[in-house]
Amino acid sequence: MKRTVKVLALGSLLAASALYAVNTAACVGCHGKNFEKKAMGKSKVVKDMSHDAIVAALKGYKAGTYGGPMKGLMAGQVAKLSDADMEAIADQIKNAPAAPAAFEKEAKADEKKLVNINAVASDPKKIAAEDLGKKKVVSEEALGLRKVDLYSEDTVTPEPTDYKRPAPGASTRFERAYVNAPPMIPHDVDGLLPITRDNNQCLGCHMPDVAKSMGAIPIPPSHFTNYRPETVLKNGELVKEGKVVGLKGDLGNVSDIKLAKAKKLNHLYQGRFNCTQCHAPQAKVEPVVGNTFTPDVPDKKLLGSSNLIDTINEGVQ
Repeated sequence: MKRTVKVLALGSLLAASALYAVNTAACVGCHGKNFEKKAMGKSKVVKDMSHDAIVAALKGYKAGTYGGPMKGLMAGQVAKLSDADMEAIADQIKNAPAAPAAFEKEAKADEKKLVNINAVASDPKKIAAEDLGKKKVVSEEALGLRKVDLYSEDTVTPEPTDYKRPAPGASTRFERAYVNAPPMIPHDVDGLLPITRDNNQCLGCHMPDVAKSMGAIPIPPSHFTNYRPETVLKNGELVKEGKVVGLKGDLGNVSDIKLAKAKKLNHLYQGRFNCTQCHAPQAKVEPVVGNTFTPDVPDKKLLGSSNLIDTINEGVQ
């Protein structure tokens, strides 16, 4: 009896080891935590596929013999997977728990429909109530973000911040807060972060050569341009943009170097590689204070697109 139990336990342990030998965390951003979503609104619902069909699809992506719009993206995801890895992934998908309640329905992103993220924050009634400049006496409740007296702050918890959104390809884009502001991320980012040198899943959908087919916004030309001055050490002197500015160990006077020569690249500039240094998921949370900021937008198209590459040198040249 003891031997039977040990054999069963060993079998369960080996099965579990195979099941979790591969990590599907990178998949959930597009396919959902339980593989219940259509990736980019285009793929099959993987959870509904059979075990054998999942394995066949993964092998096909690796061999380049399977796939439609997602083919290019998936090829990179499966390139290092072994047959055993693919079997384990299929096992993990088919043994995943039931899918949670569906995300809120949102229209597919396009230039015509954008969500104004400042609409609630700029509510006139909220702003009027918070206009401290017109108040002779400012109460304790008005000073802090918790909106209670100073003696109760430690007992008040902030409103929960919810970053969950529909999968990539199923979300609605947000208006830019101001002209050429880095756009907020409108979709779920579970499994897509962190961005590392060897894994930047943003590029799989947003590179200009694939963005249209994926229904994504292409990375703009400014991200393929190096604006930093070329700096080299030559004959013991520091040369910046072809001009000697100092000796080794001494930057010297660089105030006259006002504008570096922009260098267009045929690849993404590495200074722009870490997308989340500027782009962040938009949270669903009630604004704490009113927002009186009103952007100067000469053309409404700029609420959904960028002209930074054309205007980046304004006021400099």
